[in-house]
Amino acid sequence: MTTTEDHVELVAELVRVLETRILDPLEILLASDEALGPIREQLRVEAEVWAAQLLGADRERATLTAARLIGVLFPSDAPFDPPTSWWRTALGRAVARSTGHPAAAAVSYSTAGAMLGITRQGVHDLVKRGKLDKDPDGGVTTSSIRDRLNRPQESIPCHPKK
Repeated sequence: MTTTEDHVELVAELVRVLETRILDPLEILLASDEALGPIREQLRVEAEVWAAQLLGADRERATLTAARLIGVLFPSDAPFDPPTSWWRTALGRAVARSTGHPAAAAVSYSTAGAMLGITRQGVHDLVKRGKLDKDPDGGVTTSSIRDRLNRPQESIPCHPKK
């Protein structure tokens, strides 16, 4: 379950990445930011929409949005393979919840830990207890990571003070 804070953090990160990866290079090429004002505002609006799609319940829409954003913001001829630290960002966490790893069916225990926000040893424990699926070729399946991130959190009952 996502919160308003998750949405606000994701929007802010998307705007930052859009500025750095798209608008700043255009400003350098155009030698001016005059023409970029309307584009900057449109991208801020779109960042709100993309954040809602990434964090929303429609997994197919979230996956398509993640693929579009990753393709544009992190272009490469090689499959998308972000550093472990990326999974701790707001966008990384949203992609993990909606898609798992967009380019891998299985990931290392350390990457799985980063995606889940736990230690590598924590991943070992979850695999051992059958809470995450081990890939036959090693590592952990990204589908089991995604499913774990999306399962309802257990609520802790409140006991009023006597």
